[in-house]
Amino acid sequence: MAGLFFEEFHVGQVFKHAIRRTVTEADNVFFSALTHNPAALHLDEEYCRTETEFGQRIVNSAFTLGLMVGISVGDTTLGTTVANLGWDEVRFPRPVFHGDTISVETEVAEMRESRSRPQNGIIVFAHRAFNQKGVLVATCKRSALMLRKQRP
Repeated sequence: MAGLFFEEFHVGQVFKHAIRRTVTEADNVFFSALTHNPAALHLDEEYCRTETEFGQRIVNSAFTLGLMVGISVGDTTLGTTVANLGWDEVRFPRPVFHGDTISVETEVAEMRESRSRPQNGIIVFAHRAFNQKGVLVATCKRSALMLRKQRP
């Protein structure tokens, strides 16, 4: 398993994930269509060029969120997570555009044993996504129910 067990994490631990991903027009259009999001900001180039401050289409923020968390999985939770419990404090300080290459770092923000499930622990991960210029484009905190190596 690539993921780590609850006991293998510590608060303050930072993962700089090696996987990066360049976001394509197809990613944005397919994701927006699959999720029934018809927003012109994602699909209408002419509208964005003439009517928005961005001058071009911006990538669907739900795709950006999923990509940010997805990039983190291999180093942190692959095979050792029981479930995601929630995403909090989701922010998009700058837009993502077609052709941007996204890199991600993850910090272990909090840890605690599960009171209702002693065979598991709960970890809050703070994810941060950056574009190729090092500009912060997304953040979130993700709570995950994790397997313990040592189970009661």
